[in-house]
Amino acid sequence: MIRYLKILLLTLVFLLANTLPVSAARVSVDNMRMWQEPEKRQIVFDISGPLEYRLFTLQNPNRIVIDIDDARLRGKLALANKNDEILAAIRTGKQDKGLRIVLDLRTKVHPRTYLLKPAGQYGHRLVIDLYDERLKEKKRSIKPAVRTKQTEAVIVIDAGHGGEDPGAIGRRYRTREKTVVLAIARELAKLVRKEPGMRPVMIRNGDYYVGLKARRKKARRSNATIFVSIHADAVPGRRARGSSVYALTERGATSRVARFLADSENSSDQIGGVSLEDKDPLLRKVLVDLSQTANIPLSMELGQEVLKGLKRIGHVHLNRVAQAGFAVLKAPDIPSILVETAFISNPTEERKLRTKAFQKKIAKGIFRGIKRYLQKKKYSAPYRVTQAKLPGSVLRHKVRRGETLSGIARKYGVNVDALKFANNISGQNIIIGSKLVIPK
Repeated sequence: MIRYLKILLLTLVFLLANTLPVSAARVSVDNMRMWQEPEKRQIVFDISGPLEYRLFTLQNPNRIVIDIDDARLRGKLALANKNDEILAAIRTGKQDKGLRIVLDLRTKVHPRTYLLKPAGQYGHRLVIDLYDERLKEKKRSIKPAVRTKQTEAVIVIDAGHGGEDPGAIGRRYRTREKTVVLAIARELAKLVRKEPGMRPVMIRNGDYYVGLKARRKKARRSNATIFVSIHADAVPGRRARGSSVYALTERGATSRVARFLADSENSSDQIGGVSLEDKDPLLRKVLVDLSQTANIPLSMELGQEVLKGLKRIGHVHLNRVAQAGFAVLKAPDIPSILVETAFISNPTEERKLRTKAFQKKIAKGIFRGIKRYLQKKKYSAPYRVTQAKLPGSVLRHKVRRGETLSGIARKYGVNVDALKFANNISGQNIIIGSKLVIPK
């Protein structure tokens, strides 16, 4: 009898030891957030770890179903806005041993979903982007714009972070960077709008995240004259104070602070809920890098004028334009700068950033610098271009006997890969008598 009880006890211990890890490994959906963007809705689920899931769409009525294996709901789901033109409701239910989430839709959407690894303040996340199909059709019907000589200066204003990415957070008042920089961006847009011959374009005008690559793309689509990205970052310690201005560099950062801030800003896509699967082709990147190199001096000039404008309204952290590898500044043919309006990690500056008066003051300083730069570049009200040249005739080279790609590239001071890309050449052979396009 005692022996039988021992065997029974050992069997129970064995069973418990083998069942506990299964329940411990069960994934939990801990929370859900939703961001309303002009072209899509982004739904983000905080999850306890990697998971297996399936997504499929249904019609009549339109809805999306997400089945998550071996999962349970622990947190709360966001409620759909009753005025939302895309999402009508969000429901949950059980599916076998897992969790089913149903998104009731008001229109057809193109869903895109991906998992994000821990980044910043977040752990594992499941992201679902719902693109409005109506906007897709509308874009197809729009004819591409022809780039002509502009009669106004287009000032593209980029409020950093947004939506899923709060940016830096103040220590005393828990102020979010994304909130204060949007307020400053809106004040700057007001000043630009009032100035004859200037037109503002906002990268984001609400609480949603725009990918770094998408910010540059929007600037180019807008035929931007200049690009200004506005931030209020944090660094270790509480003493750092004042405004600073940054431009792009193809070399190393000019200071530790510049490198720290660039690394911080460049991680925004991982925090903001952007899939990093898409990569630029190598040769296209070569061309972009070449045009950026030529554009950096203009960005430095713009930065110097904006820095002067900021000096007039308060303390500056650096007396010169610093440089670092900020991804958001890599628009190849647009003078681009990043302005750190103040350090949100400094309690005194955090308090000022929260006030309307300081936000207007900073915007005015940036605007003065922009206006002065345009005047120096021979823009006059209404800022018509008097010196700047639009893309004109293309430089070509007729291939002679004995010439090589590397020799031609060396002659014109261009990169070999750029020369091959511009002429759709895959190997090293070139035809005698052919005319090669020389990239600028």
